[in-house]
Amino acid sequence: MSTLSHHDTSFRSANPHALAAILEASETKRIIAATDIFDISGIKLWASNQPVSAALQRKLLDRQLRQPLESCLVAQDGVTSITLLDSLNELLQADTPLAPVLRAHGARLAREAAYLPLHPVVQLLLTAAETSRPQAYDHAIAAMALNGALMAASGGDVAAIRLAMLCGLTHDLGEMYIASAHGEADADRALDFVSYQQLVVHPHVGSLLISQLTNYPASLARAVAEHHERLDGSGYPHALGADRFSPLGRLLAVTEATLSAARSPYDTLLRASVALRAVPGEFDQHWMGRITQAATALAPQKSVMEPADVQARLVALDSVLNAAEANVAVVAGRSKHLAMKKALELAQYLISRLRAGWNESGLWSNVDTMAAADAAEVEALEDELYFRLRGVQRATLLAAGKLPPEEAAVLDEVCESLAMG
Repeated sequence: MSTLSHHDTSFRSANPHALAAILEASETKRIIAATDIFDISGIKLWASNQPVSAALQRKLLDRQLRQPLESCLVAQDGVTSITLLDSLNELLQADTPLAPVLRAHGARLAREAAYLPLHPVVQLLLTAAETSRPQAYDHAIAAMALNGALMAASGGDVAAIRLAMLCGLTHDLGEMYIASAHGEADADRALDFVSYQQLVVHPHVGSLLISQLTNYPASLARAVAEHHERLDGSGYPHALGADRFSPLGRLLAVTEATLSAARSPYDTLLRASVALRAVPGEFDQHWMGRITQAATALAPQKSVMEPADVQARLVALDSVLNAAEANVAVVAGRSKHLAMKKALELAQYLISRLRAGWNESGLWSNVDTMAAADAAEVEALEDELYFRLRGVQRATLLAAGKLPPEEAAVLDEVCESLAMG
């Protein structure tokens, strides 16, 4: 099982995944050593102004460095404020689910994007992402725009908007330090558990990167650490509650969840709004309300479902929740292993939160007179419910850790039923 301590928090060893991305970028971008690179014993490994190449990778193998590699390199023709602005304008012109939210503040976002301070380490990693992980780079641009738009909509001043945009731009830099298959923008929804174990550390790694290798404010590093946390303590990697959740972190968590839900052009703002409301108490009401208001202001979606179809889907969803509650309760009642008990208690808590959201939606109580917009919300809620059950599965397995074989087999069976819905 991966833990936060599994990662080198000093950045004195070259991370193989980040280095591979930098080397790939060096094939089309001019990335050079800004200073001489020495190992910890003082042996010179690479000369200042020398372009990065595969030979550097071989020299860095198993070496501790005097200075972090990221601080020794610079991308001379990489991402700049101008290219960020170009990417932002391209996003603003695109027909995406978030267009209504972003375009309302497009001029303000464009004005502030031109003045975002790009620290050399951040510029290097963004350049590597743009080349080797374009989906991750596009996600960073979208997060920069949405985080800034939400702050602008709340009356934030220039400094607040720029800081919010920087938070969005840098929030997933920690993904550069895990295998690329684990770091896709929609990985939280698509990965199996083994890969998910790798993914959950990236907010912590990204926060350390910001705090140790840049001069950005501590509030930015903290927000990066918190962007997958939840107010009810159900997030990761630290399971923070409301009392330990920073204001910028609350904003960034809503931005990340919104982008995750509206991850393709075929998704809708309603889909994102439903995802934010699926479990009460997860997100800051102020920031969540901005997305909900924008979704409500749009023309109602049409649904091809007949009332009978809606009724059948609601009954099926209710049955899925009932089965999940029952399966976990049965195993929890006979489990003797402490770690197993705690993991199942977490599963019961998370499922009860899903049940609370289901009950509060009120959709099941008005099927005969349901409008098309309500039917569309049922479709969105269905998709979110199955995703959340997979999330319960992964959180439960993560909490259980390594169990005796018999207990592990039982837990795997219960969790497999959750993933199947």
